[in-house]
Amino acid sequence: MPLVETERHGGTWVIRMNRPERLNALSTDLRAELAEAWRGFRDSDEAEVAIFTGTGRAFCAGEDMKESLERGAPGLSREKLEDPYNDGTLDKPVIAAINGYAMGGGFMLVERADLRVAVRGAVFEMSEAKRWLLGGYQHGHIANIPHAVATEMAFAFRFDAERLHEVGFLNRLTGLEDLLPVAHEMAAHLLTLPPASRVNTLQMMRAMRPTVSPELSRLAAALRDHGAKDDLMESRRAFAEKRQPQYRGWDEPGDRARTPTLESIRRQMGNGTETDH
Repeated sequence: MPLVETERHGGTWVIRMNRPERLNALSTDLRAELAEAWRGFRDSDEAEVAIFTGTGRAFCAGEDMKESLERGAPGLSREKLEDPYNDGTLDKPVIAAINGYAMGGGFMLVERADLRVAVRGAVFEMSEAKRWLLGGYQHGHIANIPHAVATEMAFAFRFDAERLHEVGFLNRLTGLEDLLPVAHEMAAHLLTLPPASRVNTLQMMRAMRPTVSPELSRLAAALRDHGAKDDLMESRRAFAEKRQPQYRGWDEPGDRARTPTLESIRRQMGNGTETDH
């Protein structure tokens, strides 16, 4: 069975992750097939709108941690793929139809979509705080979510679809049987628009999304490197072994007091240095 299925309905393509036994976790093979599907959508002269969904009880569970443990390194494979969806180079709108769990990297696939419809009770989590040395600080920001809710998201609290609809992250809520019909209705509306209007409006709305400033990106890079690196794999081992993780926190106790700050980053940028905490 293919790990990604595509269906064509006139100008609308459905791109469906099809690894339900692993909750559509992002294995190397699944990522490669997704990239191929998105290239096909991009290059098609007929395709104008995509509906992105999953098979089974999950949209996507994110990182395939079993594969990470086998590889001995955290996170997704570093293999470079030409993936116009992840690269943000598509000039065609994408509707995420979230059929269930959207966790970690699966949440990131949802947030890249232009419009979002989800089944009631779907569970969302930005899991970076559980797996890395820095939580998902940017996701609530680029979604223009109020700061307190963005902070909750960054600390890997779980949200249900109803809550994310309330804060404006989701456009529609449906029952499971209505998920794809509602997504198709949204796609059909987009297809009624003049082609230039659809393309130009999409370009404008994407350009208006908030971004993270260069100095905050520098701070994030420093914070991602601050702490005991073995905690990255320990979080994944504990998940796989269904036990509580045993974290070190810092390699040296004094490192906690040397946490990078925005002020230290500004001093670096002002002095042209790279390593002044």
